[in-house]
Amino acid sequence: MRPGLPCRIAPHRSGRRNRPSTNPVEKQKGIDVPSFLRIQDIADILIMTLLLYQLYSWFRRTRAMQVLLGLGVVTVIYFVTRFLGLYMTSWVLQELGTVLIVLIIVVFQAEIRQALYRFSLMRHFFGSRQETQQLSRFQEIVDTLFSLAKKRTGAIVVFQRSESLVDQMLNGVSLNCEITPQILEAIFYDGAPLHDGAALIREGKIALASCHLPLSQNPELPQFYGTRHRAALGLSERTDAVVAVVSEERGEVSLAVGGELHRLSSAGELVALLEELILPEKEKPRESLRQRFFSNLLPKTAVLLIVIAFWALITSRQGAIATVTAPVRLHGIPQGLVLLRSSPEEVEVQVKSFSSLTPTPAKLDIAADIDLSEVREGAAIVRIRNSDFKLPSGMVVGSVNPSSIRIVTEKKVRKTVPVRVALRGRLPRGLGAYRVVASPDTVEVEGPSGQISKLEAVATEEVDASKLVKGKEYQKNLLPPYKNVTILRDEPLVLKLVSRRAVHQ
Repeated sequence: MRPGLPCRIAPHRSGRRNRPSTNPVEKQKGIDVPSFLRIQDIADILIMTLLLYQLYSWFRRTRAMQVLLGLGVVTVIYFVTRFLGLYMTSWVLQELGTVLIVLIIVVFQAEIRQALYRFSLMRHFFGSRQETQQLSRFQEIVDTLFSLAKKRTGAIVVFQRSESLVDQMLNGVSLNCEITPQILEAIFYDGAPLHDGAALIREGKIALASCHLPLSQNPELPQFYGTRHRAALGLSERTDAVVAVVSEERGEVSLAVGGELHRLSSAGELVALLEELILPEKEKPRESLRQRFFSNLLPKTAVLLIVIAFWALITSRQGAIATVTAPVRLHGIPQGLVLLRSSPEEVEVQVKSFSSLTPTPAKLDIAADIDLSEVREGAAIVRIRNSDFKLPSGMVVGSVNPSSIRIVTEKKVRKTVPVRVALRGRLPRGLGAYRVVASPDTVEVEGPSGQISKLEAVATEEVDASKLVKGKEYQKNLLPPYKNVTILRDEPLVLKLVSRRAVHQ
């Protein structure tokens, strides 16, 4: 067996005898999977593969992707150093990772916001459904762009699709006017106030002009691409927008989509691409499940292998069992009953870990929280269930010894009993005709019926009689007569010297 991979014969390694398992994690009804692989593990791998591939699709060809790759390398180094027992290096990388996450959130907040917007499924319900009225205007727009290319006039036109571009297009001048060749030529005329920037086509109108776009950070771009082309690619890398760009130096028309730049040779080719890319969703041909599954197979396979490798690292402690001592905590006793005694007060618990990310059982506050709401008066045996232990994800209870506890309960009753002042020594000379009395002289108690029936009085804290002074009052608390008996009074009693004759009167 290779180190780091889960063991296939977990019951033998844990030292338990061969017997039918009652653990739902170890036995899945109706699903035949290997003993070291749960159906939850398969779902875990598939979900993480889907999420990581979506992140790759959103961030590829962006500077955020380069940072994510660097962070992935640091993560791999962290797991390797932790596996090899290099405690100082792994601790430094762990602390550094916390700082890096905060820096990434601050530096790439725009990319993260856009990714979350793409991930939101509700945007299709609440987002504005844009009817592409500009379809009839495509020919005019394209003819204008190729006319500008012949004149060597630079231009950049953005076609908004489903995603919002509010956070990406900055410093734009609002126009909200109809699309005409004259207006487009006036916008991009060299020396015009709005020529330096991009024009936004939205809902069949020119919504904005002179917009600043984010530049692409792709290091593989040829050097002859200027600012316009880098801006067109930068916006297409971050959003689903389609960007047409006219080169001032070469007189070429190109189209940027999904971080890729396509050079176009004719106006008909550009019109066909725009109609294909900006059709309403209902008219777009839907890909079959097979086509979606096998498209981009190489990056999908790479992501799957990476997720499986991390899963193997994380679950390297699968099958490890530790025995801990857990206290028994009882709660939910019915109001009409009193718990007299329970045994035992601690149990031995075998805890099985399925992940190296879970803390060691010794660092956990493991306790058996047993609900007694269903018990009745008298002696009873309460079985300890696995659900009585609250464990973090990735850990399960293997066995409990003993598997039950014995409890004795009794009916709860109330009774009013007199107060007895506990004196030590004798009263000073001259106070023989006086006695110490308590106010009030009775108190209500509550507890098990067997103890309450034997209770005749409740004593106060001990009082030194030799130090009592006539006319002075003293405050003393009552002492519980039994462990399970409760005195229904919180305030201390008032003690004072009173003449015996006055007491009899």
